[in-house]
Amino acid sequence: MNEQSASYKRILKSSSLIGGASIINILMGMIRTKVLALLLGSTGVGLSSLYITLMNAAASIAGMGLDIVGSRQIAGAIGKEDHHLFAVIRRSMYFGTLFLSIFGCVSVWLLRETLAEHVFADLAEAENIGWLSLGVALSVISASQAALIQGFRRIGDLARMSIYSAVLNTLLSITLIWYWGSQYLIFYVMVGPLTSFFINYFFILRLPKTVPNSIDLKEIVLQLQSQFRLGFPFIAAGLVMNLVDVWVRIEILEQLNLDAVGHMQAANAIANQYVGFVLSAMGADYYPHLSSIIHDKTASTRLINQQTEMALLLASPVFILMIGLAPWVIKLLYSPNFIEAAEVLRWLVLGDVLKVVSWPIAFVILAAGDGKMHFVTVAITVLLRGSLIKAGLSEMGLSIVGIAFLMLSAIYLLMAYVYARRRIGFGWTGTVVKLFSLTSFLCIVVALLSHYYWWGVYFSILLSMLFSLHSIRQLLNKTDLINNSGRLGGLLRSLSKLIPN
Repeated sequence: MNEQSASYKRILKSSSLIGGASIINILMGMIRTKVLALLLGSTGVGLSSLYITLMNAAASIAGMGLDIVGSRQIAGAIGKEDHHLFAVIRRSMYFGTLFLSIFGCVSVWLLRETLAEHVFADLAEAENIGWLSLGVALSVISASQAALIQGFRRIGDLARMSIYSAVLNTLLSITLIWYWGSQYLIFYVMVGPLTSFFINYFFILRLPKTVPNSIDLKEIVLQLQSQFRLGFPFIAAGLVMNLVDVWVRIEILEQLNLDAVGHMQAANAIANQYVGFVLSAMGADYYPHLSSIIHDKTASTRLINQQTEMALLLASPVFILMIGLAPWVIKLLYSPNFIEAAEVLRWLVLGDVLKVVSWPIAFVILAAGDGKMHFVTVAITVLLRGSLIKAGLSEMGLSIVGIAFLMLSAIYLLMAYVYARRRIGFGWTGTVVKLFSLTSFLCIVVALLSHYYWWGVYFSILLSMLFSLHSIRQLLNKTDLINNSGRLGGLLRSLSKLIPN
């Protein structure tokens, strides 16, 4: 097997592991949201969305970007086989995470009345936000735990952590809502970070204990200073992103109603979940790999193109199918009362096509440790998106949420491409350009047909199946699995003969 085929095969393997875990995560999320929608309706979904957004925003601020920076530094230390540096980074992450989790918890608890008044316009929510402070602390800790596993590039462990957390979260959260209803909604939200914390902890215990005889306290302090300095632009970007998310939900609540917040959350949740099987793999394996070779412009460019091509081959059939089946998916995962979310979902999927292409390039910013540029790109796009939604809600209704996402995804792709071009001389290969163009064209055609004609749904199913066959053939050829000398190779060769060129 040549080097190029080996690279494609590794990308496919990591995407399969993390993607398989994401599919299970999606199924578990479908069950949770279906139960929540049936028992509490769009109002319950909308309120849980506000809780989750607030908790994530607070956890992002409290985390100070330690997970992003720590994962990159751990991968670098392991790549250099510097055991002492690795031990210092790991110890500094432990103390840093302990401090930040306590800081985040106490801060949210002290500000609970202020947050209740400004986010919910209801002081009665202060008690629930007080409980939410524990979820913030657990989210900070579990993110740091996952970053440590990711730094080791233990893709199998990341997949198992995701699956176990999703299953346990589903069992516990459904039990809470089923027996106690809306009065336990805040605990329904907190179950997620709680289960992640415990599951991740057991996997942390399995990591190798590479600790030198002694670590100078000064080394830990200096390492923490470095991590916080490098992490500040990332936390600033996360802060802007999460605050805009809260702002958008408040605007929808004020200009429309709480049901509309629930509809937007339904569309967002589906859009984020189904494409997660590709994007999660990028964060788990591709990001550490790119970080280790970012100074080699040729190798970096080749890896980005390979990752983009594989991502499009895996995700394009899903894009086509999701656009055509958007109303059916909304009814299946939620209820007919959420049908207004279908049009929003179609726009979001069109934006996801650009997102899948922009992410491999955007990871150049993270791999290069250019926090300032990361902040600029994120801040510009999310602030523009929030402004567009605020300005267009009264005239266009909830559809502006998806339209704004599509427009800003295009701007983000352009900024990421220009940066990568200047930083490493990046350029797309002809294969990627053709695949990207074909996917975009087919998704637009399906969106138009499924919107105006009843048979557009069935056309999307047929087109998705054909594209899937094309993707399978391309994946077999690029990974060289078809030439495997064992039984697997023989089986794949037989199957490939059934797939038309």
